[in-house]
Amino acid sequence: MYGLLDISTSGMVAQRARLAVAAGNTANAYTVAGPDGEYAPYRRRSVILGEGSPGNSGDLGVHVQTIELNDGPFKKQYMPNHPFADAAGYVDFPDIDPAIERINSIEAMRAYEANVTVAETTKAMVGIALRLLA
Repeated sequence: MYGLLDISTSGMVAQRARLAVAAGNTANAYTVAGPDGEYAPYRRRSVILGEGSPGNSGDLGVHVQTIELNDGPFKKQYMPNHPFADAAGYVDFPDIDPAIERINSIEAMRAYEANVTVAETTKAMVGIALRLLA
């Protein structure tokens, strides 16, 4: 009976991960240096969801299957005075569009809210069923 709550809970966990990844992408939209100061442009991340629980795809719900790195090309910007500029004066920046990340954030928030509504409705239905049985 409480497995129904696990479905919406797994959805909330997955949407929280999507929101965290979108926030990380937005925060690193102009990051070109790694933790040690070496030239390493940030790679955009994407959350890939899978059905069921991680070890058993027959379960209900959803889980974060993996967080992938975008292997697409970087955005080049002409900045000849930048310390990481190449011989032609271009610097590679992450291919992150803040508008797309904002849309992903809104979508994740709405899906999270929908899962909260499902959990609250499920709890109310279980409560009514228990009162009918008593």
